[in-house]
Amino acid sequence: RSLPGGLLQEREKRAKWNGIPTLLQKLYESSHPNSDLSHAHNFLKVLSSHLSMEAMSFVTEDMKTAQESTFPNTYTFDLFGGVDLLVEILMRPTLTMQKKKPKMNDDLVKDCLSVLYNCCICTEGVTKSLAARDDFVLFLFTLMTNKKTFLQTATLIEDILGVKKEMIHLEGIPNLSGLVQSFDQQQLANFCRILSVTISEPDVGNDDKHTLLAKNAQQKRNASPSRAEVNQVTLLNIPGFIERLCKLATRKVSEATGANFLQELEDWYTWLDNALVLDALMQMATEDAEQSSTESSDESSLATSPLRHRLPQSMKIVHEIMYKVEVLYVLCVLLMGRQRNQVLNSTTPLYLIQYELLTLHSIWKLEGGSKTKTQNCSLSFRNKYLLLNSQELNELSAISMKANIPEVEALVNTDRSLVCDGKKGLLTRLLAVMKREPPDSSFRFWQARAVESFLRGATSYADQMFLLKRGLLEHILFCIIDSGCTSRDVLQSYFDLLGELMKFNIDAFKRFNKYVNTPEKFQTFLTQINSSLVDSNMLVRCIVLSLDRFESQTEDVKVVEVLSECCLLSYMARVENRLSFLFRLINIINVQTLTQENVSCLNTSLVILMLARRKAKLPFYLNALREKEYAEKYPGCLLNNFHNLLRFWQRHYLNKDKDSTCLENVSGKLNRCKTVM
Repeated sequence: RSLPGGLLQEREKRAKWNGIPTLLQKLYESSHPNSDLSHAHNFLKVLSSHLSMEAMSFVTEDMKTAQESTFPNTYTFDLFGGVDLLVEILMRPTLTMQKKKPKMNDDLVKDCLSVLYNCCICTEGVTKSLAARDDFVLFLFTLMTNKKTFLQTATLIEDILGVKKEMIHLEGIPNLSGLVQSFDQQQLANFCRILSVTISEPDVGNDDKHTLLAKNAQQKRNASPSRAEVNQVTLLNIPGFIERLCKLATRKVSEATGANFLQELEDWYTWLDNALVLDALMQMATEDAEQSSTESSDESSLATSPLRHRLPQSMKIVHEIMYKVEVLYVLCVLLMGRQRNQVLNSTTPLYLIQYELLTLHSIWKLEGGSKTKTQNCSLSFRNKYLLLNSQELNELSAISMKANIPEVEALVNTDRSLVCDGKKGLLTRLLAVMKREPPDSSFRFWQARAVESFLRGATSYADQMFLLKRGLLEHILFCIIDSGCTSRDVLQSYFDLLGELMKFNIDAFKRFNKYVNTPEKFQTFLTQINSSLVDSNMLVRCIVLSLDRFESQTEDVKVVEVLSECCLLSYMARVENRLSFLFRLINIINVQTLTQENVSCLNTSLVILMLARRKAKLPFYLNALREKEYAEKYPGCLLNNFHNLLRFWQRHYLNKDKDSTCLENVSGKLNRCKTVM
């Protein structure tokens, strides 16, 4: 406003500013306190027309970076103070001393928010500058009480919180409980997009700052709960919050038929993964519902909107899936947090089974897009046998009876009224979905993790046989040996799952030998294991532990037969092969590089040495390590490194009962952790 008009006009001709500085001057002059904002709104509409098309083109071209040299409209708008002016206009009612706050026109508020969002996605630095204003961020939440401005507000908040340096305190939002309780189900689903940013621990990455050594030091400095954990507690204190999320998550997705349905679904999904397009659709649905007076506050409002009856069936389904993804993600994070028991106590296990089932049938059908939203969820149940139906529970009982072993307590105490219905339980359906995925599909990683979580803990022969009878072992071996899979993440998940499936199970090793029936197949299998011990060492640990167990059961004819015939057990029985694994496991890690990802290598090397100690062969193994050092002409490189690792292991594990228990379970209670040292 301090620049001479003539200067602006002269510069306008060369810079091609499209009259934006002049429009901003007029917007400023017409937006003074107590002025008629209708004139200001007219100027804003003209500005918005310049910015909205540019924003949409940026979005459809994969969020290309705006270069200052091209003087895009949004950059010019921000350069001449447009962003600050809109923030001032929006917040003006909060600055008045009057008891009755002046109310701004809803359409003006919507247009201000839309222009701000366009600036955020098109011009670098705008989002960060807005995120730095805590007063503005908290103010935005107050705008969510108005249904007409809710969607634009939610979209802008989500973008701002995504770049905010410090996670927001949910308890600092004025009347958060009342705000959430005022939302209808569609609004609550959208609000989950915001919540996902506020309750998730930041991605720590893989750099040196996030090694176990650094994490331990950080925990000593800051023993209080993280901000994400505090926010989780804040949400759980909202009456009925979990129950409402479960209702949203368990709504049945529309069914569709037709040969071209899946292709059409993927095409729409590619578009709707973009927040702008999805929000536009939801806004259309909301406004159409309001005009026809059919809106409702219950969970059926989205499905009954008249607009939806005119949209392609595939778009309707993607629309439902997209908001369910957000709800599922929030539930998953809460189920994995410190307050997981409170979450489980808030609702019935039936709800949780239904939402996992929804994940299987809806979200895993889609490749790409927002798939990461569902990736953190494993099968979080207090009783894992609720994943089965009554017939499958009977099958487990029959397996135990045939093997002459007692049924596990959790199976005996399972409430049959809460188990899955239908011909197949959820776990069996999950296996079917996993087998249909392409070999390198990233979904395989998370599906395998979910199945592994069913087996994790104290080893259950009946659980293993239940999965073996469904061809899981053969499918995993096919993926490792014959499918051509090259994804390290997928292979790691299958090595881990294979280890849980085969551990201490002689029938599993017999099946392994039947599938890996040629030297070429076995060599391919070994090559996959040796290509990355960080990924495969859990399987190596399983083989070593199982071999030790079987060697103590030589009175069993079947065990003796498998021991003599199984190529995998014979390979691991040779001392030189165990030593080779031990050398490499110790050599690929040190205290400075230990992370949650590779610490299992240390635990596997410990298992090998603990078994050697049990058989009075520990001196032989330690001497072999020393000889390896001299052969490498680097005395002390292995033993000194291992000694440092052991000292760290003591500090890291022995004061953490949970971690120690997990190690004992995975090793079949090989030895009490605290007595080993």
